[in-house]
Amino acid sequence: MRIPQLSKLKLALTVGLLGVTVSQNLFAESVTEALTTGNVYGDFNLRYESVEQDNTAKDASALTLRTRLGYRSGTVNGFSATVEMEDSRIVMGQGDFTVGPAGYNSGIYSVIADPESTELDQGFIQYKNDKLTAKLGRQVITMDGHRFVGHVGWRQDRQTFDAMSVSYAPVKDLSIKYAYVTQRNRIFAEAADIDSKDHLLNVSYNTAYGKLVGYSYLLEMDNETENALDTFGFSFSGNTKAAETTLVYAFEYAKQSSETATTDYDVDYLKLEAGAVLSGITTKLGYEVLGSDEGVFGFSTPLATLHKFNGWSDQFLSTPAQGLVDTYISLAGKLAGGGWAVAYHGYEADESTVDVDDLGSELNVSYVKKFGKNYVAGVKYATYAAGDIKVDADKLWVWVGAKF
Repeated sequence: MRIPQLSKLKLALTVGLLGVTVSQNLFAESVTEALTTGNVYGDFNLRYESVEQDNTAKDASALTLRTRLGYRSGTVNGFSATVEMEDSRIVMGQGDFTVGPAGYNSGIYSVIADPESTELDQGFIQYKNDKLTAKLGRQVITMDGHRFVGHVGWRQDRQTFDAMSVSYAPVKDLSIKYAYVTQRNRIFAEAADIDSKDHLLNVSYNTAYGKLVGYSYLLEMDNETENALDTFGFSFSGNTKAAETTLVYAFEYAKQSSETATTDYDVDYLKLEAGAVLSGITTKLGYEVLGSDEGVFGFSTPLATLHKFNGWSDQFLSTPAQGLVDTYISLAGKLAGGGWAVAYHGYEADESTVDVDDLGSELNVSYVKKFGKNYVAGVKYATYAAGDIKVDADKLWVWVGAKF
């Protein structure tokens, strides 16, 4: 028996619609399963910080609690989603500090950069397979130990980026990272966020002797002015065994240009570091130069986790126009189940002027201990002795944290 053409058409449409319906139902079920099989996570950081400086600002103290809560969905065909909120609160009224960019107690106390805030910390869609990870939305982006791109996670309101990012590993030991950033969500709540047109490219390759990295960070604030800040560089770091000792080494060089409508500067960056691990104690000697262009412009790293470099007292979050040479020695080891660290920094100008040469010195000490898998406590102290610029400063931190 032959089926009429019209009946064949109806049959085809019926089968097609049934297939679409089944596919939609299966997809809906997959999405529902992904959303219901995800995981909730969070962490808390309660910290006391005090700052004493030899100037007219009042001594500062802060007791703040940072709460971070997030949800990470399951995966559907490689796709997943993450939403994370962050809140920072002053505890027990201990808020005698200044955060200038946020307009909090401006000009009264020394600065402690932890304003009260509640905001979306991360919110992105991710696609991931064996070699590729791509993210779209608000996210944490870090590259190479945070020297040029970091999350400033030491502060209670960490830095994130509104961006499209891709990480690709085409072969073993080779990694390519690229991100296009449209907004820098800085550490001062939303008061000092910056619209941008930043291109971040980082390529690394693991060799038998260490990690080789090449990078270009092309930064530009999206404010209808010429303000390009372009950095190109490379680094090499690794370690090797020598009898009972492990030797560590690092070398890095970068070239930076800053162009505006009226200025054009070129500066260099150099880092040399060598050390050894012996009897559980790591000793490092380092020499870092953030160069100057004729004493009027210093090498800049505006996206870095700056607290991690050039001393914990945060005297050089902005490089002086005369540049900065940081010669340092550090020691770190284990004690009573925790980790201790001591570092000494000697600072001087890269290009001295009549009035500016000695930039001071600093001593840093810390001890951090974990309790089980989910708890941590620590204490940290920094004391800075001023040179030709700035003032003497002492800073103390005590904190406890928990995560789940």
